[in-house]
Amino acid sequence: MKNKNKGSRAHKEAAATIVINDEEEFEHGDAGASSTYPEQCSSLRKGGHVLLKNRPCKIVEMSTSAPGKHGHAKVHLIGLDLFTGKKYEDICPAHHNMDVPNVKRLEYQIVNVSRDGYLTIMDDKGQLRSDIKVEEDDDLGKEIKVKFEKDEDFMVSVISAMDEEKVIAMKAIKQP
Repeated sequence: MKNKNKGSRAHKEAAATIVINDEEEFEHGDAGASSTYPEQCSSLRKGGHVLLKNRPCKIVEMSTSAPGKHGHAKVHLIGLDLFTGKKYEDICPAHHNMDVPNVKRLEYQIVNVSRDGYLTIMDDKGQLRSDIKVEEDDDLGKEIKVKFEKDEDFMVSVISAMDEEKVIAMKAIKQP
């Protein structure tokens, strides 16, 4: 009888062959950081974040159904897109993994607001950036422009996830 062991020498040699392409170029050096991480569906919580229909969402409603005679417990998730506010829903088995976006919230001081709505903002290290825009028809965008025109000092909160960013809040800087 012939040995059809998957651990044969030829199989091991083929698996050990690695092809390296020296012409690859990498634009970002993020040390392999991912924009999402897996988390079991049953451990997600209201107010947390999850990827629904491949969009980063905040969980606004969540319910778990009891396991049936031939099925597993299922989790019904309703979330709002972090950037558009659009509502998304999904149902998944409680033991399955869902992708959770890495969400960061940073505070910036307003330095300038351009006519077209682009903000010049400064982080706590003094680094300036001018690549975030607020919409003029948005209440927050209007409030930012009014406060800037009144020469008030204030901070904005910027949320970022999956290569998208948005100004989500503002607060006055308390003067000593």
